[in-house]
Amino acid sequence: MRIAVVNNFFPPRVGGSSHLSHSLAQGYAAAGHDVIVITAAYPGALPYEEVDGLKIYRFPALAMPKTRLSVSFDMAFATRPTLRNRVNRVLGAFKPDVIHQHGQFFDLTWSTGHWARVNDVPVLLSVHTRLESPIPKYEGVFRNLDRTIVKPVLKRYKPTYVVMDVLMQEYINSRYRGAIGGLVNIPVGVRLEGFQDGDATWVRRKHGLADEDPLIVSVGHVIQMRDRVALIEALPKVRAAIPGAKLVVVGGVYYDRFLTRAQELGVDDMVINTGAVARDEIRHYLAAATVESHELMGYGFGTASLEAMGVGVPIVAAVRPDNFPEAPLVDGENISLFSVGDTDELANKLIGVLSDPEGSAEMGRRGAELVQRHFTMDSVIAKHLDVLEAMTEGRA
Repeated sequence: MRIAVVNNFFPPRVGGSSHLSHSLAQGYAAAGHDVIVITAAYPGALPYEEVDGLKIYRFPALAMPKTRLSVSFDMAFATRPTLRNRVNRVLGAFKPDVIHQHGQFFDLTWSTGHWARVNDVPVLLSVHTRLESPIPKYEGVFRNLDRTIVKPVLKRYKPTYVVMDVLMQEYINSRYRGAIGGLVNIPVGVRLEGFQDGDATWVRRKHGLADEDPLIVSVGHVIQMRDRVALIEALPKVRAAIPGAKLVVVGGVYYDRFLTRAQELGVDDMVINTGAVARDEIRHYLAAATVESHELMGYGFGTASLEAMGVGVPIVAAVRPDNFPEAPLVDGENISLFSVGDTDELANKLIGVLSDPEGSAEMGRRGAELVQRHFTMDSVIAKHLDVLEAMTEGRA
């Protein structure tokens, strides 16, 4: 097959969808398919290069200002008068059998979707981010954007959607009804090679931590939808039960309410904020972690959680047990679950894991087994290729 992968996010730009689309594109090429990537320009990255069997086109783009509405993410858009001509030239020369888009609200998605409709080429669309916000005024803006802009564009070519979890399926059915060409269930995939064999002592030396200090590690950028405030509000009770416990937040801070809340509660001395770290360093923090917790607001179970679970770190999270229909999350068996907003229950769950090394190690082992069975990148790539091949069957 000739497969065009489209994502405004692509390495060296970081992010979950960037890494996933890169891994999938590499997997498609390794399986013998001809693959191009269309993405947005990024400082220091070449406008065109061939790497690992991929032909990568980076279209000129402007970075979006980092605001609360954009969740302070590093986003870039390629919209300009020449965009359609660039898309027509690249896709017209390549003649893809199928297009795999990532992200429903980006200009490259819409431009390549227009080309696909005109040229009768099937499209698979992976929705990585739900346009939702815990802040009512922003939620209203996002709903309006979905209704008046995103859905009408998608309705013109009706892609087949990749459903990564139950919350995403509910979101797609609710927001894009009438713009759906099909739904396929494929979970997010993870590669664990870069997260194993970490050095826990490196972390403890770097941050001046005692060997006996239990560590609550929280991996991922701090944004409003993952604000860590619940963790902070659980810390007073955790400290009373386990005085040496520390919270290590590993990621860039784009919303700092958790830091001011820690000062208000007098637990700021328990909190270590590393800021953004190199991806290779995350394995050290996972090796040092007694428990990992950052899924606190009921917005699903993302890549960072699966990576931590995959290397055997016990997880405490506010997530639905049926988040992955084919891979149930079982409280007390492969994960420790609490109810959104119940910081007292969160504190109890953290204390339970921190104070029971044998039980938490068994939970971590079972969690790792779950990831190995359902979420390895090889199995996810194979599922995507099965879908792409089915979409192109019978086409000239």
